[in-house]
Amino acid sequence: MKIHIATDHAGMELSAFLVDSLTELGHEVMDHGPKVYDALDDYPGFCIRAALAVARDQVAGEEALGIVLGGSGNGEQMSANKVKGIRAALIWNKETAQLARDHNDANVAAIGARQHDNAEVLELIKIFITQPFSNDERHVRRIGKLMQFENTGEVIY
Repeated sequence: MKIHIATDHAGMELSAFLVDSLTELGHEVMDHGPKVYDALDDYPGFCIRAALAVARDQVAGEEALGIVLGGSGNGEQMSANKVKGIRAALIWNKETAQLARDHNDANVAAIGARQHDNAEVLELIKIFITQPFSNDERHVRRIGKLMQFENTGEVIY
């Protein structure tokens, strides 16, 4: 699977660890930066670039997911969610990693690099990338409502 990853300065060490670990597991990992440590860098550009790549690959029919990292993961999740077609979920334990995919068909995982150690994050990412979407009608319906709003601005209850 193709995996797009991005971070800011707070997640650079974790990002490098994940790039190596996921590559060793046979995934094609695309690193969207940053390439050089800068304590004053801003996460939105990096995270949006990774999310755009996920959306582009999925529209092209490729199997792709994304990972965005930062101190808490919150701003990174918000950035990724600005991209049309992206459903980024903040992952903080095994259950949220599993449910993000199973219930929400999330295509980007956001994780706080300052909240977890490397081994825990790798475990969460493995759950996220291997968990399929359930295709349960209620979840399909809810995602459809999100997509309807994203495409038209119309709120459906």
